[in-house]
Amino acid sequence: MARLADYFVVVGYDFDKRASSESQGQILQRFPEKDWEDNPFPQGIELFCQPSGWQLLSERKPPTFFVAVLTDINSERHYCACFTFWESVGDLQTQKSQPREAVEDEDHGIVQPTQLFAPKSLVLVSRLDHTEVFRNCLSLMYTVHIDHLNVQLETLIGNLLTCIIPIAGGSQPCLDEKEELSRTITLGAGDRQVIQTPVNDSLPVSGCSVALLFRQLGILNVLYLFCAALTEQKILFLSSSYQRLSDACRGILSILFPLKYSFTYVPILPGKLLEVLSSPTPFIIGVNSFFRSETQELLDVIIADLDGGTVTVPECVHVSLLPEPLLHQTKTVLSMVMDPELQYADHAFPPTSIQSSALKIQDKEIRAVFLWLFAQLFQGYRWCLHIIRIHPEPVIRFHKAAFLGQGSMTEDDFLNKVLDGMAFAGFVSERGPPYRATDLFDDLMANDMERIKMEEGHPCKILKHIKELAEHLFKNENPYPSVAMHKIQKPTEGSHLRIHQKIFPSLDEVAVQFRIDHAASSQKSAPPVVKPEKKCLVLSGPPIAAMVDRNGSALANSARRLEVVRNCITYIFENKLLEAKKLLPAVLRALKSRVARQCLTQELNLHAQQNRAVLDDLQFDYIVRMMNCTLQDCSHMDEHGIAAALLPLVTVFCRKLGAGITQFAYSCVQEHSVWMNMQFWEAMFYSDVQNHIRALYIEENESCDQDNGEQMPGGKSALEIAAVQRRLWPTLCKEKQLELVQKEESTVFSQAIHYANRMSYLLLPLDTSKNRLLNRSGLGDVESVSNSYVTNSIAGSMAESYDTESGFEDAEGSDVANTVVRFINRFVDKVCTESGVTNEHLKTLHTNIPDIVQMHIETLEAVHRESKRLPPIQKPKLLRPSLLVGEELVMEGLRVNLMSDGRDEATGGVSGGLALLPAEGAIFLTTYRLIFKGTPTDPLVGEQVVTRSFPIASLTKEKKISFPAQMEPYFGEGLQLRSCTFQLMKIAFDEEVSSDLVELFRKHLHKLRYPQQVQGTFAFTVGQSAKTLVETKSKEKNQSLKTLSKNLMKNAKKTIGRQYVTRKKYTPPTWETRSGAQFATDEDDISISEEPDQSSLTLSSTIKSSDRQTMSNVVERACCRDYQRLGLGTLSNSLTRSKNEPFRISTVNRMYTVCRSYPGLLIVPQSIQDPTIQRISRCYRHNRFPVVCWRNSRTKAVLLRSAGLHGKGVAGFFKSPNAPTAGPSQTDSTSLEQEKYLQAIIKSMPSYSEATGRNTLSGFSSAQMSSSVSVIGHRARVISLSQPRATVKARKSPRGKWGSIRVNNRMSSYNPDIGTRLAAKDIPPPQANGGPSETHFLRQQRAYLYIIGDKSQLKGTKQDPFQQWEVVPIEVFDIRQVKNSFKKLMKACVPSSVSNESNMTFYRCLEDSEWLCLLHKVLQVSVLVVELLDSSSSVMVSLEEGWDITTQVVSLVQLLSDPYYRTMEGFRLLVEKEWLSFGHRFSHRGAQTLASQSSGFTPVFLQFLDCVHQIHLQFPMEFEFSQYYLKFLAYHYVSNRFRTFLLDCDCERIELGVMYEEKGERKNQTVYKSVWDYIDKLNKKTPIFFNYMFSPEDGEVLKPYSHISNLKLWDFYTYETLSEGPSYDWELVHGRYEQPDESDRQDTASQKSQRKIVWPCYDNRSKVEPDAITKLLQELQSLEVELGLVSEKWKDTWDKIKATQRTETKLESRHSLFSPLLLSSNLSHQRRTQGMYLQESVGSSINLLESENIATSTPSGSMASGRRSTSTLYSQFQTSESEHRSLEGVLYKKGAILKPWKPRWFVLDKTKHQLRYYESKIDKDCKGVIDLAEVESIIQGTPSMGAPKNIDEKAFFDLKTTKRFYNFCAPDSHNAQLWIDSIQSCLSDA
Repeated sequence: MARLADYFVVVGYDFDKRASSESQGQILQRFPEKDWEDNPFPQGIELFCQPSGWQLLSERKPPTFFVAVLTDINSERHYCACFTFWESVGDLQTQKSQPREAVEDEDHGIVQPTQLFAPKSLVLVSRLDHTEVFRNCLSLMYTVHIDHLNVQLETLIGNLLTCIIPIAGGSQPCLDEKEELSRTITLGAGDRQVIQTPVNDSLPVSGCSVALLFRQLGILNVLYLFCAALTEQKILFLSSSYQRLSDACRGILSILFPLKYSFTYVPILPGKLLEVLSSPTPFIIGVNSFFRSETQELLDVIIADLDGGTVTVPECVHVSLLPEPLLHQTKTVLSMVMDPELQYADHAFPPTSIQSSALKIQDKEIRAVFLWLFAQLFQGYRWCLHIIRIHPEPVIRFHKAAFLGQGSMTEDDFLNKVLDGMAFAGFVSERGPPYRATDLFDDLMANDMERIKMEEGHPCKILKHIKELAEHLFKNENPYPSVAMHKIQKPTEGSHLRIHQKIFPSLDEVAVQFRIDHAASSQKSAPPVVKPEKKCLVLSGPPIAAMVDRNGSALANSARRLEVVRNCITYIFENKLLEAKKLLPAVLRALKSRVARQCLTQELNLHAQQNRAVLDDLQFDYIVRMMNCTLQDCSHMDEHGIAAALLPLVTVFCRKLGAGITQFAYSCVQEHSVWMNMQFWEAMFYSDVQNHIRALYIEENESCDQDNGEQMPGGKSALEIAAVQRRLWPTLCKEKQLELVQKEESTVFSQAIHYANRMSYLLLPLDTSKNRLLNRSGLGDVESVSNSYVTNSIAGSMAESYDTESGFEDAEGSDVANTVVRFINRFVDKVCTESGVTNEHLKTLHTNIPDIVQMHIETLEAVHRESKRLPPIQKPKLLRPSLLVGEELVMEGLRVNLMSDGRDEATGGVSGGLALLPAEGAIFLTTYRLIFKGTPTDPLVGEQVVTRSFPIASLTKEKKISFPAQMEPYFGEGLQLRSCTFQLMKIAFDEEVSSDLVELFRKHLHKLRYPQQVQGTFAFTVGQSAKTLVETKSKEKNQSLKTLSKNLMKNAKKTIGRQYVTRKKYTPPTWETRSGAQFATDEDDISISEEPDQSSLTLSSTIKSSDRQTMSNVVERACCRDYQRLGLGTLSNSLTRSKNEPFRISTVNRMYTVCRSYPGLLIVPQSIQDPTIQRISRCYRHNRFPVVCWRNSRTKAVLLRSAGLHGKGVAGFFKSPNAPTAGPSQTDSTSLEQEKYLQAIIKSMPSYSEATGRNTLSGFSSAQMSSSVSVIGHRARVISLSQPRATVKARKSPRGKWGSIRVNNRMSSYNPDIGTRLAAKDIPPPQANGGPSETHFLRQQRAYLYIIGDKSQLKGTKQDPFQQWEVVPIEVFDIRQVKNSFKKLMKACVPSSVSNESNMTFYRCLEDSEWLCLLHKVLQVSVLVVELLDSSSSVMVSLEEGWDITTQVVSLVQLLSDPYYRTMEGFRLLVEKEWLSFGHRFSHRGAQTLASQSSGFTPVFLQFLDCVHQIHLQFPMEFEFSQYYLKFLAYHYVSNRFRTFLLDCDCERIELGVMYEEKGERKNQTVYKSVWDYIDKLNKKTPIFFNYMFSPEDGEVLKPYSHISNLKLWDFYTYETLSEGPSYDWELVHGRYEQPDESDRQDTASQKSQRKIVWPCYDNRSKVEPDAITKLLQELQSLEVELGLVSEKWKDTWDKIKATQRTETKLESRHSLFSPLLLSSNLSHQRRTQGMYLQESVGSSINLLESENIATSTPSGSMASGRRSTSTLYSQFQTSESEHRSLEGVLYKKGAILKPWKPRWFVLDKTKHQLRYYESKIDKDCKGVIDLAEVESIIQGTPSMGAPKNIDEKAFFDLKTTKRFYNFCAPDSHNAQLWIDSIQSCLSDA
């Protein structure tokens, strides 16, 4: 029983403090005046009566009512019901507070005082929450006062304060059940109220507050608030209604049941206390909307606006939501409750009876949903309770890790926060005891969990269950709704508006106190009311069902793998160690699964029946390896109980080390995070204590099995035993009670001692003396390698966490011992305090713990000493790698383990296969590469060799990493090395590698990766001593070339100074003068020279003799050769240059003074003088002015390249001046020169002379220009080029090939959408009659020159309708985007670790990298330029600095437009010209030196090669080179093996003397300095670079699709060959496959099967299983060697076969006119565009040749004549040396001393009197010359050692010269005699 109201208070306005800044209220009267002993009067009620502040109003407001909640210091809540009404302020009070105010009405003469009203509040203070009863009581008092009823207010108040009601369920035994649950009260004014108390007071009373909250905020918002309250966030409600604030807060607390909110709870916060909102603790607070502005600065508070229906979550606040699928199910059920018509809304015949429940019923239904939700969240929680004391009071702890592990919810953030919160701690304390009163939630958890599980997925069944729960909740609040009748007299309507109202009277305190005292005396005389407490056993309900392992698949958890685990353990204990060794790798992989780990613990437990199991060394090692593997995948929480199951086992398994010395398994499994987790030790301790407490109370005839609290068939669980004991406790005598308490306390004490020993076992390292060193260096210098697992201890990490005060600092192991002692002491203090251990026992523990630790340290010293005497572990032999010529080791191999990374192919992952990684071996650092070579640790593949390497120059990132303790020997430091060749090494150094060696390795690696200068790279230092490289700089090579280069650059100024510099001064006219002048000449009148122009002079006249050698070398460069091939100009020997040639080769940059990054010879318009070029270049970035780099042979349109303009030059180039200038200026001059330069380019086009209209803007006035600009400036100027120009007669349509078979379904002409899309403009609409729009008449349909520029650089430019060029602004990416994209691409293709996030898949990471988007942009721009050039318009690409994206675009344009560049020779020339000569910054972009290290690696050239790869995929028959050719370049352009891609421009290469090699250096060189020479050498030996499908069409223009859907990821990024490493260093891997093939060939007769196993990511499939044509060529060469014939070069064989097939096809076509070979051109095109993979037979190669012949013989366009052979595409330029071949053939030639016989192609030249020899018949480079003038004699010879076999002796002859003696061998004697006669004939003729 309890008082209905504790205090009645009258609070009024405080007029005494009215003059102060803030008005206040004051308590006028309170009853009773003295505090109740059990409930003191709460302070601060006057603040809560008017939360917005006490104010006087000018008008009377209606009475208000709300309930505020106050919380006292004891966390008791007081409900303050406030009834407020307004009274008129009297004249006297007004005079006291402020001067009198009056307004005189002059018309009527009446003086009316200003009426003010003050608030007055009647307040009831109660510990019970009966809002409606309080409202009725206070309303009745107000009615009595306002209506002047004949009732004393003192009587009402006295009756109210003396009213006693039951708290819950009734408390009067004499009453019947109905009266027990309800109580009728009256205050003495004819009123009657029925108070229904809840049946169970543990269930909250919500009324309608929950339903109102959901209607105000919605389902999702309330769920956010629900989760925020559970995870202890700050919640603030805003509303203009105080009662709604109270209801909302009450609603939140109601849905939190069965949890109770334990933080600050203030439903209505007064304005004066708003600083409470800044408190750091969580809260639920309500504030009036009037203070909204003051809540805006709260950064960590979730604000719920009840009036607006919104919830605002700050950015810094993360609200963890319910786990799925619970969240979705809760939303669905709430939606069905709130809106039951929703599920029938789409029905054609919806039921008519469906409607929402009443508000009170809906409130309970919503609460039932949350009750159902908590039942699922906390399912099985009682099975994770540990009862550690039963008497005198139960002590219960919750095992959080076990609960999360059983439900597989370890990673769920929401549940983790809930279980760690204070609300759940109170939940465990309140509901943990097994013998107590139960409520609805306990019944739900015990009886309805099976039903909830069965209803899952059936919303209708769930809703039915919800309604049943809601009915229970409704009956709890309203046990008898029929008797809920109230009789309360209300005030008359409008009574508060009466003008004359009496002031609320002052009450008689004596009368009220008399009634209170009288009621108190009568209650004392009444017998005490005792309610019997209904306690019972709390049922635990069903346990959590076993969940499927979230990380394991069905395969990982299969019964087969569990059987492997069982068999392996059985073999170990049966001493069948060989069988166990075979199964061990499979067991270690299976232990990744939780089920397999549990199986291991169960099996080991079966073999640990006794306290000690002694094993031999190998058995011990196997058991320890499996234990470590099991523990390494366990988290620190041990949610699955794996570490808990292994904890008793590690003290069982042991091995004998010597007399009386035993090593247990715990000394080898210490390196795991679970042992340093205090919560793990606490949970283990509580679990064991519970088992011993349970055994204490079990009767002798029951089983004493310990089962961690689960009920066994032969006994009860610990909670059930505790419930029985708690029920019997009151019946026991005090002696028996004391005895039980002492037994329990002794049990806890003994377990504390036991766990102090256990913790010392696992926390103290085996070698305590070394632990200090381990902590400092991070790597133990292990003295000897043994099969004892020397491990670190967690003591090192703990020493930093805890204070390190110690009195034994001088002792050797004092820091370890003290740290462990402190850790154990903390554990003992915590668990013993919670378990009720006495202080005497606790002191004893603290005394004994140091002794226990010290004793264990002494034992470990003996164990460690004996373990070092064990024989060493046999480690695999280190395999030495093969090295290139000139490559040397910098450091000997360091023993490491190559660990697996994010690529699972090598670990036998999803794709299957064998586990090649991890692998044991060594890491080698050479002058060129970083190489790992070793063997897999898996014995099933231990015979294989694993190689992974990459060039040091390609290293992009190196960082230290750490590895968890595993079954292998102790790993030291780890390194992760990432390469831009898409390779990754994760290496763990072996224990034998000291930290000093690791640091030395890193130092050498960094020094080799970033040399001081480019001369320090491998390409320059090849062959030098590795020691010299690392320590000092080597002596510079090529001193003569460098001296010559310096002299040439020094003489540059002198050469320029001798030029004729006398010029006529030129003053550019003003705009007014220019507008009237007519320039009729087309000459270059910008700079008029009186003397002959320097550029017109020949080389001999301008260059000194010392410079001519350099200029001749410049002429031989790729640029000049390509210019001559394209007919772009020649260097003439005459002083006058031909005016018919539109372009000329300028030598203005021969000394690289105009532009350092340009080549020495440039193509410029014929009419432009060199001084003009010098001035124009200043307007462009880095002086990279526009130059011609290619010309279309058909349309004569030219492609120009340049850098972007300087900011100062833009105004004079494109932008029209805002106002005419007053005089000449440099800007105008430069602008005019640029204009003339572009005009000269336009005039060079043939179509320009045929076109009509003005060609310059000089003939137009400024007014005309401005008007035309205003018309055109805003419209699009990327004109459609699909229509041919009217002036060009009979012009063919633009030709081209699209990357699709459906060529007829797509326009082959220019698509205007491309340009429009790039330029971000719109195409002007055509006229109705089909003609051009009006603005089109101002200029021609198509521009002569298009300038592709950066959109950001061309802002504000205006187009001029009278000029013939046009700007196409495009958006291009910058270098930073390329760099960031490449980093993401590398991480996607070569991840460092396996990602567990479902959204971070490979394709998602690839998409996030945006690499394909960048390729799409480059290809898109390139195709646009190709279209423009093919439509007779010239294009100038002017992007960024002109050496990155510009180079990519112009290179791709030439590749797409000119078939010559798609040959091997042409592609080489293209790269040399556009990338090397035009100054792409290879050194800077590749970060090749220390100076460019900070810039990082930017793969611009790789991006270009990827674009070529994409084009190659779409047009596989148009390229002579293969995909491997592109991969080869992609690898070696960053490898620094060759000098080709070093330095940034030709000028730098000349300065270093590496531009031009000596002529004799290329002959017989073993170290190639140029990648092109190396490719030529390989191409002669093998067709690896040749594309067998090469069958081009003459003049074909390629137009590939560039959409991302058409782009493929290059396999260069993902392909790996672990058997040999990268295949791009051909010497290292070429011979590896030849020898096995020969041995296989010899054993063919004995072998029945020739099947080969090709492993993914290990074998090189192209070599193990070559394509059909390569295989046939290899077999043909092998047969020739066996037959003793001279092996023919593969290219000769290939050309012969093609020629034969072509001849046969022509003959067949003559015999049958309707031959199926004669197909239409469309069909042949379709066949040509299809990819052909030739891997089966010779027939496939014949079909390829037939298809090629079809395409050749089919008429297409103007190709009527025959086509050139494929071989002619190799070299279109024949050597200048004339050939006179009198006799030629193959002769074997004996080499020099100790060199073998080799076949050579010999040519006898009677004209030059020479005998020359070549590598082969087709070889153009002469390998050697024998001058016949030096021949002394020629005679018959004899066979010598190593001569060819099976050849007649008469076939040998000798040739003696004055210098040496030559031995020759002809194929037969006849040929030998022919050669002898021919040579003698030459000698006689001489």
